[in-house]
Amino acid sequence: MNNHKCPNIEEFKTLLKKHSLKATPQRLAVHEAMMSLGHASADMVTEVIKDKGTAKVTTASVYNILTHLAMIGVYNYRLSANNKMYFDVNTFKHLHFYDQDNHVFKDVIDDDLVSLIEAHLSRKRVKGYRIEGFDIQLVGRPTRKKYTV
Repeated sequence: MNNHKCPNIEEFKTLLKKHSLKATPQRLAVHEAMMSLGHASADMVTEVIKDKGTAKVTTASVYNILTHLAMIGVYNYRLSANNKMYFDVNTFKHLHFYDQDNHVFKDVIDDDLVSLIEAHLSRKRVKGYRIEGFDIQLVGRPTRKKYTV
């Protein structure tokens, strides 16, 4: 069974230490914001931090922290259709649903589907490559129900 949760603050501090990074107030504030948002852009995270008043940050510093954490595998990242980088606090195996109208990502947790995909890919070969993983994104728009008065 997969662990379907993001690292809590103590686990996050351990991850930072593992990568020789200090648990600065800015990094902790970024992770706290990411835990509440799930998928977020740097400006969204900055807004949450500024609203809480937990640390002094700029959007640029938040972007740099998020990017660095994604590069070392603490977070994942996704590019939206409007060319904005969104970071994902959940690094466990899952799929995504992307709302094209609102540029919002949502996690799709389906262990059975993930297992089927992994089993299928384990039997496939791509000449000259080793398959290390997969990234599936479902794309859609909100449904709009028409009501008659």
